[in-house]
Amino acid sequence: MELNLLQKDLAKICGVSEDCIANWEKNRNTPQIQYYPRISNFLRYLPFNVDLTNLSGKLKALRYINGLSQKQLGKILGVDGATVCSWELEENKLHKTILVKLDLML
Repeated sequence: MELNLLQKDLAKICGVSEDCIANWEKNRNTPQIQYYPRISNFLRYLPFNVDLTNLSGKLKALRYINGLSQKQLGKILGVDGATVCSWELEENKLHKTILVKLDLML
């Protein structure tokens, strides 16, 4: 509002339809992860709650900032998406080789 942007202006910035913006504003649905980087860049902050004090939160932040699904991050790391999910839920521990890859990405 402060920038006097219309929904169509924000839709263009985010690469979505005006209806999509309206639905986000009315909490009818939430943005898909591939739009998170554009939204964060526009807002100049990450508008999602993540705990950066633990590995689970850092994984989520990494995915959100880059607009990656668990499956996509898994592919980059050489594991499946369910494994990434289990890490984020702190159900499983990461192997040392994966931690090295993540350190390079973080």
